[in-house]
Amino acid sequence: MNKFLFKQIDNISLVLFRAVFGFLIATEAFGAIITGWLRRTLVEPPFTFNFIGFDFLQYLQGDFMYFYFVVMGVFGVFVMLGYKYRLSMVAYAIMWTAVYLMQKSSYNNHYYLMMLLCWIMAFLPANRWFSFDAKINPAIKNPAMPRWVLLVLILQVWIVYTYASIAKLYPDWLDASMAQLLMEGRKHYWLVGDLLQENWVHWAIAYTGILFDLLIVPLMLWKRTRLFGFIISIFFHLFNSIVFQIGIFPYMSISFALFFFSPQILKKRFLPHKKLYTGNEVIIPKYKNLLIGVLSFYFLFQLGLPLRHWFFKDDVLWTEEGHRLSWRMMLRAKSGSLTVYVADKENGKREIYNYSQLLGKKQQASVTTKPDIMWQLAQKIKTIEAKKGRDVAVYMDARIRINRGEVHRFTNPEIDLAAQKWHPFKHSEWILPSPDDYNEKPDKE
Repeated sequence: MNKFLFKQIDNISLVLFRAVFGFLIATEAFGAIITGWLRRTLVEPPFTFNFIGFDFLQYLQGDFMYFYFVVMGVFGVFVMLGYKYRLSMVAYAIMWTAVYLMQKSSYNNHYYLMMLLCWIMAFLPANRWFSFDAKINPAIKNPAMPRWVLLVLILQVWIVYTYASIAKLYPDWLDASMAQLLMEGRKHYWLVGDLLQENWVHWAIAYTGILFDLLIVPLMLWKRTRLFGFIISIFFHLFNSIVFQIGIFPYMSISFALFFFSPQILKKRFLPHKKLYTGNEVIIPKYKNLLIGVLSFYFLFQLGLPLRHWFFKDDVLWTEEGHRLSWRMMLRAKSGSLTVYVADKENGKREIYNYSQLLGKKQQASVTTKPDIMWQLAQKIKTIEAKKGRDVAVYMDARIRINRGEVHRFTNPEIDLAAQKWHPFKHSEWILPSPDDYNEKPDKE
């Protein structure tokens, strides 16, 4: 075990990844400002739907967020350059974690992965070479790193891809209807729009997605298939970047290849002047037991968290309970309608409540299909009305359709959501049971 984890290996893959990762997270921060994502998500809305329990993050919203993201981008640049690396990486990790937790309207599995990688990178010796830190303080310069560093990064990526593949094993993905639905929104794309509507393309996307996610890490680990896997990876992720426009994630995924190629190849291609480490030392740190304990706990958590939806009543595709943080990527298209009623507890008068006046455009779309956001909206409405001197009950009549299936009632409209407690590990009984045919397609006329 000691030799497996603590044998010293060359660190060129880590220092190159640090530079690429720093560039990408800086791009994410500055890009959020340039593209308007920050304005739409965290500046214009009067409040956001934060992860439940992190309400205090509401205080960070507004115009201040422009300054916040500029600072975050600067920290990303420092990570890229390896300048004040530890401080910069920890600072970015804290700031990005806050951004992630303060809003769910723009929830994305890729943002979650970026958060995990930021924290992992914050504890790795990624500035020991090819960095300003090593130039300023030669005492930290070291061409080697313990093998566990490489294993941690590969295992994290492997978990992501494996769960993403397993999650696709459900009827609407296996019959390519979900791929067809995803491509319909790309009809207008120049040059490839018509091609993306072909039936064979839908089947190719569906099964390439399953097989790529399941096999890419094993292909990259085996020397004989590594180049083949890398070529497929470039094509796959560039396709995703062009078609789905999902920000930095495809390029971050391509950069993971750095951890699979040999130091000799990386030195020849990228850092010809780097000193290669050729020793075979096994250096066991004093904190060995603590390190093994922390890593074991972390990866058991990463392996278990995506499985939690099996412990909730009903299907996660219907309830959404256990969907987040589980690598269930681009699996379904949900739409819905929501009517909110408030009833004055003093006189019993019940009336429709115009909740859309409280929300931004993206928030309005999220609240119609996400039960936790519905619950948060109910609490918000109750608070607003309480400030007006009214004690109200809040009822929600939500109807949803999944993958363009039949429309079904989703919530019990006779339960006061404002009076309900939120239990993160318990099924919400005000969500109606999923109908047997909730994803059945309506008959064509």
